[in-house]
Amino acid sequence: MTTEELRALPKVELHCHLDGSLSREFMESRLGRSVRTEELQVSENCTSLVEYLEKFSLPGQCIMDEKGLEEAGYDVLKTMSLENVRYAEIRFAPLLSETSAMNCCAVIEALLKGLERGRADFGTRFGVITCAMRHHSQEDNSRMIKTAREYLGCGVCAADLAGAESAYPMSQFMELFQNTRKLDMPFTIHAGECGSVQNVIDSVSAGAGRIGHGIALKGHSRIQRELAERGTGIEICPISNLQTKAVNSTAEYPIREFLNAGLKVSINTDNRTVSNTSLVKELQFIQTEYGIRDEEILLLMKNAVDTAFASEDEKERLYSELQIP
Repeated sequence: MTTEELRALPKVELHCHLDGSLSREFMESRLGRSVRTEELQVSENCTSLVEYLEKFSLPGQCIMDEKGLEEAGYDVLKTMSLENVRYAEIRFAPLLSETSAMNCCAVIEALLKGLERGRADFGTRFGVITCAMRHHSQEDNSRMIKTAREYLGCGVCAADLAGAESAYPMSQFMELFQNTRKLDMPFTIHAGECGSVQNVIDSVSAGAGRIGHGIALKGHSRIQRELAERGTGIEICPISNLQTKAVNSTAEYPIREFLNAGLKVSINTDNRTVSNTSLVKELQFIQTEYGIRDEEILLLMKNAVDTAFASEDEKERLYSELQIP
């Protein structure tokens, strides 16, 4: 497909962080100053996920009150609508925006208010994924997930675990997500972004419906077969994965291996601003580097709908919009 055809293609995105995807215009309006590109985007010689995560300090400052959160939700849907994203699952960590004046409920409600306004103006529908953070206590993460559960089906669609995976392996969070499962709260887990396939295995064992990144599945054919049979979603983010050194080189990226294994792979941006990317750019990249064909792009979009934490009515609408039989 040409750039124009890719832009016009109805698209679904399942792995996009709010704070990493805020526009320069939004941040400058909130901060009251101009923002340099190097403050927004990771450099070409980024060495690790830890270095990558350093870029989140500035946008985090912009979403510390209700107005900032509302405007952020509106801003990210505006950006997505420019490339015809029809449905997006947008993730953020409510506890990172909590203050003495704004509790977890107020944080979630402020974001939902902005997203609803964005949906009305731009037509991009959404679900919110609330992220527990690896460096937070189990008590705080549990409190956040129980609060977010109250909004399930009313804007919130799932939970997640994010942060520095290598320092905080999934084994430390099994009880948290076993309890999340008991709440009937769907969840995805950031796992296998930093080389440990055991984090993926533990995440699926705990009940994760999807895996964020999952690059450590590379070379593990037996586990790939098991996840393909389960229909577990694998949310890959090619440009971000290369920036964070989830793989050492473009040639090592496992998208072709994953597709050949029948995994339910979807293509995502991860962080539109930090990674200087878009879904169109991601799709162009995998076409050029890995020979992904037009019919495979449509399969990737179908996989996204299949594994979305959306209602059956929403999925049927998306299948229709994407012309998926």
